[in-house]
Amino acid sequence: MIIIAFSKNTSKFLPRILCRHYRHCAPILCNDSDLIMFQFVKRNHIIKVHLTLRDLAILRVHGWTFVYISPTPPRYTYDNLHAYSCVNMTKRILNIKSVLIQTPYALYKRLTKK
Repeated sequence: MIIIAFSKNTSKFLPRILCRHYRHCAPILCNDSDLIMFQFVKRNHIIKVHLTLRDLAILRVHGWTFVYISPTPPRYTYDNLHAYSCVNMTKRILNIKSVLIQTPYALYKRLTKK
């Protein structure tokens, strides 16, 4: 299962100007007993953060929204994503090819539409 986390807060300058509702997104991969969040820092620099269920509850209290996707996409290696934004990284993990999705809110609308 994959969880996509959306946040209204960010420390980056451009998302504050360009994005309205959600300003950051991060995919969380659920393995057997481990949750790994891929945190986008800058272009081609992604940090893996290990989480617990308690951490998800803390993020929810601080305003994060979660979208749960039950089938795991057929992507086996998440090490070389070469992303230039958090949305691009999430689209590559979910194997979404749409060029029109460039903001976290557009991605949120696409995922909750189904």
